[in-house]
Amino acid sequence: MHTILIVDDHATVRAAVRQLFESALHSVIFGEAENGAEALVKARELHPDLIVLDLTMPVMDGFQAAQALRQICPAIPILMLTAHYMEGTRIAAQQVGIRAVFSKVGDLNLLLAHASALLESDGL
Repeated sequence: MHTILIVDDHATVRAAVRQLFESALHSVIFGEAENGAEALVKARELHPDLIVLDLTMPVMDGFQAAQALRQICPAIPILMLTAHYMEGTRIAAQQVGIRAVFSKVGDLNLLLAHASALLESDGL
């Protein structure tokens, strides 16, 4: 059983990501958060196996959230899903411990494939 925490300030995006994962992965439990600060609370509660994190959110953006999440759960892989994808975003994300960055307007199957590979490779 895997637990995935989806963090995005838009409920429709959270639902779409959840639906994407539900369509391909079995035995998955989901947690959701609307911003980075809420993600910290949910991560402590759920002990997720994977976190999918938006970049632009109120209260605490994705980079700030990733840095804080690294402090409380350093081994959990974090993937970023953003509408503001640029090469600089990818570089900055890697500097705060985010494994990969995906565009919300790109092929979300790439996100799914990467997430699946991480879950399988970590022996979760």
